[in-house]
Amino acid sequence: MGPVMLDVQGTSLSQEDKEIIQHPLVGGLIFFTRNYHSPEQITQLSHQIRAAANKPMLLAVDHEGGRVQRFREGFSLIPAMGKLWQLSGQNLTLAKELAKQSAILMALEVQAVGIDISFAPVLDINNISDVIGDRAFHQQPEYVSELAQAFVSGLHFVGMKATGKHFPGHGSVKADSHIDLPIDPRSKTEIFQQDLMPFQQLIEKGMVDALMPAHVIFPDVDSEAVGFSRYWLQNILREQLGFKGVIFSDDLSMQGAACVGGYTERAEAAQSAGCDMLLLCNNRQGCIEVLDNANISTSVTSGARLENLLNKSVQKQSWSTLSENATWQNASQMLEQYQ
Repeated sequence: MGPVMLDVQGTSLSQEDKEIIQHPLVGGLIFFTRNYHSPEQITQLSHQIRAAANKPMLLAVDHEGGRVQRFREGFSLIPAMGKLWQLSGQNLTLAKELAKQSAILMALEVQAVGIDISFAPVLDINNISDVIGDRAFHQQPEYVSELAQAFVSGLHFVGMKATGKHFPGHGSVKADSHIDLPIDPRSKTEIFQQDLMPFQQLIEKGMVDALMPAHVIFPDVDSEAVGFSRYWLQNILREQLGFKGVIFSDDLSMQGAACVGGYTERAEAAQSAGCDMLLLCNNRQGCIEVLDNANISTSVTSGARLENLLNKSVQKQSWSTLSENATWQNASQMLEQYQ
């Protein structure tokens, strides 16, 4: 599988979309709200993409719940993960069950329209970051870890792989990496004891299949933003923490990625640091520039990791029969009680 994940503009494929999807460096596609009209339409678009590619393609979406849920009309509304603690009356056992059922409901619906993964769960701490906020499970790292583990168990129960983000934690910086380059001046010790803890615990338990690093600089650890840092991705994540799954770059079109130069430089730096797949979203010209000019390559090792994220269920659930699925019914009914 190629190392580039890109997007398309509309609710169906243009001729340019088809040509770019067929490029040997393209191995994945991410959906946005603009690509969605109805469950039936997004199912058809997923099929069109796979047919046009004529090769393994990883299809993804940001469908966390709350304010980050790309498909709404026709889909179940998933609560923000940061609301589960309050909805449960601060009962950890109930909050964990709500997290698990949220994951099950989300994953079944996303997979039923032909998509492999949602980029979830968020393992950041709900601290001072507005862009994270209630996307995170809790303000305390130990609760983030507990609730995230329950969420991942729900994903795995219905065959979806889990992507933790934004390693090693985006919650303790105020700046938004979509429009700025956040710098977290805290000590390495504090970062490792606080923000890194949920990531470390899920890695130790073998529960997280992929990770997405933050476009954040932690000067006490390394001068490079995490997604471009060999020290963070190789020395810490791979060697010290023993992570063996996929490393996605966060979107290389974000302002937080501009610290290393233009699109070509960003793609080269991210892959050189250790990212298996490079996200290039909302900038077709930048994507074409990378495909034409970047010194990046397809890796057998990265390809094997990426193929592990594909939905390989023997009996895939279709959207038309999803409401008859007892697991879907149970999750839907439980969450309806807490909306």
